[in-house]
Amino acid sequence: MELSHDEVRRIAELAKLDLRDDEVGLYAGQLSAILDYFQKLQRLDTAHIPPTASVLPLKNVFRDDQPAQPLAPEVAVANAASALGQQFRVRAVLGDD
Repeated sequence: MELSHDEVRRIAELAKLDLRDDEVGLYAGQLSAILDYFQKLQRLDTAHIPPTASVLPLKNVFRDDQPAQPLAPEVAVANAASALGQQFRVRAVLGDD
């Protein structure tokens, strides 16, 4: 499956990537090769293989919750890059487009 440059530009737009023309050409080839490989994988007969979420045994690596005193707000924001009072201050993540 060969992706066109327009398709790569559309994918880049959805991913919020600003690609140069040379990058569009490069990624068109790379993404096409990946899709070709997936088509090969689709041809494999996996009917005899049971569905598997993980090949590793399930194991919880988290510690048990331990109740403790919460951090004071001024301690929580002490190392913040930007704070406003007792709150973390972050830049807007949603644009106009």
